[in-house]
Amino acid sequence: MKKKILLINGPNLNLLGMREPDIYGSTTLGELVNLVEVKAQEREIEILPYQSNHEGDLIDFIQAEYGSADGIIINPGALTHYGYSLRDCLAAVVDIGPIVEVHISDIKNREEWRSRSVITDICSGMICGKGIEGYLEALDYFGEER
Repeated sequence: MKKKILLINGPNLNLLGMREPDIYGSTTLGELVNLVEVKAQEREIEILPYQSNHEGDLIDFIQAEYGSADGIIINPGALTHYGYSLRDCLAAVVDIGPIVEVHISDIKNREEWRSRSVITDICSGMICGKGIEGYLEALDYFGEER
């Protein structure tokens, strides 16, 4: 039976490829999702992608899908730093399986306000500063027992 992973991207990640390419690269969100889906297929993992600029929409998606999913890969965007309702939602579904926090840039070495994540403590791991490759690395959490 295939594992099903929710691939969640938060605010402004729909602008990948054109938003600050010197920081976030030139890969679009569609290209990123395709790359993850291809690698996931090789591992017999189903990916259910979702992006929203609205915290409540992300929460609604997680609550609607977590019962049929085996884990989450999430880049919460700016919600990383202040999205407490998103954090509470993830804490409520933490038994889903691994929840992996991904950031394209290295949030620990940017502006001070970016260095703190309100969801890290409930996640199985955080990958940051590895660009789009971080999403592919996140799939490793679903092929190993942790």
